[in-house]
Amino acid sequence: MAIDTARTFKPINIALLTVSDTRGPEDDTSGDILAERVKGAGHHLAARAIEKDDAGRIASRLNNWIDDRNVDAVVITGGTGLTGRDVTPEALDRVKTRDIPGFGELFRLISFKTIGTSTIQSRACAVVARGTYIFALPGSNGAVKDGWDGILAEQLDSRNRPCNFVELMPRLLEK
Repeated sequence: MAIDTARTFKPINIALLTVSDTRGPEDDTSGDILAERVKGAGHHLAARAIEKDDAGRIASRLNNWIDDRNVDAVVITGGTGLTGRDVTPEALDRVKTRDIPGFGELFRLISFKTIGTSTIQSRACAVVARGTYIFALPGSNGAVKDGWDGILAEQLDSRNRPCNFVELMPRLLEK
């Protein structure tokens, strides 16, 4: 990470969503890992929820957070696979303003180093939705570690150089 210590760290408000038909608050280990990393990085955990693998319910939750000025970014874990129940990318299609294609590409590169060619089964992705960043990671503990540690920790740090997502936030709604 290329941290410029002359710059000031600006914490942002991050909501976490776990997408799962089987996990509850007591066994949401990937959500727990993300919550620890968000707070450990100095950001604010704005909200946390679990939704079933249902694109309508996921999009509804996301729309509420997108419209909440106290949420700057959303990190999702789960629902990015290839099965019929994996609908997180489809839910993002319902709310997005634009795609961030490099996120999924970089995630799969990082993941390849950990799980090899199995990374091709991941539909990890990211979008901007009406001025809010949304990042969708697979539901495994290893995947959320790869996604946070390898991408989000740096890109959500306002001191990261040469550029980062935080410095673009004031300009996301420009016309």
